[in-house]
Amino acid sequence: MSVMVDDDLWSAVGDPTRRRMLDLLLNEGSGTATSLSEHLPVTRQAVAKHLLVLDRVGLVRATSAGRERHFTVDQAQLARAVAQLADVGAAWDSRLRRIKRIAETIQSGRGTNSDTGRKQ
Repeated sequence: MSVMVDDDLWSAVGDPTRRRMLDLLLNEGSGTATSLSEHLPVTRQAVAKHLLVLDRVGLVRATSAGRERHFTVDQAQLARAVAQLADVGAAWDSRLRRIKRIAETIQSGRGTNSDTGRKQ
């Protein structure tokens, strides 16, 4: 069972600062590197670099307004990320159910004598 995932996308959202930035953008509707840095424990320059990563994978879109760039979350790309996460979760749920069945089979085999088939 193989689930296709976008490694660049998951690398981008794997960073807690970037996830917090996405939360802020979703709550506020949009933001600039300066406005986001006011809510994060990193510099404005670090926020700008994180925004470039998010932009590169398509999770945010930038529009220019004078000297500032306003960023918004790309809802379609975010929905794609959520769908991938659900697929990965479902695949792991399936794997864990198979592992549980194997473990239960092994455990039930230990409860009987393999020569006589009787419980010990």
